[in-house]
Amino acid sequence: MKHLFCFGMGYSAAALACRLADGWKVTGTYRSQEAKASLAAAGYGQVPFDGSAALPPGALDEVTHLVSSIPPGKDGDPVLTSCTTQIVRHAGHIEWAGYLSTTGVYGDRAGGWVDETSELTPSTERGRRRLEAESGWLALHTKHGLPVHLFRLAGIYGPGRNQLESVRKGTARRVIKPGQVFSRIHVDDISGVLAASIDRPDPGTAYNVCDDEAAPPQDVVAHAAELLKVDAPPEVDFEAAEMSPMGRSFYAESKRVSNERIKHDLGYELIYPSYREGLKALLQSETIEH
Repeated sequence: MKHLFCFGMGYSAAALACRLADGWKVTGTYRSQEAKASLAAAGYGQVPFDGSAALPPGALDEVTHLVSSIPPGKDGDPVLTSCTTQIVRHAGHIEWAGYLSTTGVYGDRAGGWVDETSELTPSTERGRRRLEAESGWLALHTKHGLPVHLFRLAGIYGPGRNQLESVRKGTARRVIKPGQVFSRIHVDDISGVLAASIDRPDPGTAYNVCDDEAAPPQDVVAHAAELLKVDAPPEVDFEAAEMSPMGRSFYAESKRVSNERIKHDLGYELIYPSYREGLKALLQSETIEH
């Protein structure tokens, strides 16, 4: 039986685990008892990992596939820092490994296009940490034969995490910064791309995971309001907007990300080519549930 081990059972890793459920054993790491109970309720194995120490002995013994979605901190990638020796020891029987990174490694392109061959010039601390982590994971491939694949994710949305929710809650804002565009990806397409890579492994390769249309963030908010048949929130000039340093940092980069590699190399067909299809499907699923 194939065995997927997830360092961090977050939003994207959980979507992959759910997609692969039939015929797979799935194990995830946890930091809290609540997370452990959640893994158990889903029928997954549970392994404690808080980033400060290695995994319990034997945790990777039967693992055939491995994915890490734990973000790096100021001290680096906690998985690489604490578990490199264990991972290397088991590299011979791991058929596929995936590291979930971010398109932030490309930095700001003033609305221009990037693909996987573009220079990596992160302009934020988060992006620089991700690039360092990517390098660390790739080193496991080049030096130790671990079949690592990098996935550079655009802005993630999906059930419980989308602009329909923020419009309903009254927290959505249409912040206007001329020329600003973001790329996005529905979580179901993330899991789809990862599953396609598992079927067509190509170790050492990086993939951009985004939909077909980079768009101004205010347009997505306006479309969500239109779907909900409510007035869109008023426009707010970026310079005058009250934002946290984290929120403002997202506007420091503007680029259009090419997804041709996932289509050509993996044969992947997007379920949601843009935020319009994605938000419409989310609204329809909510209607069915209720």
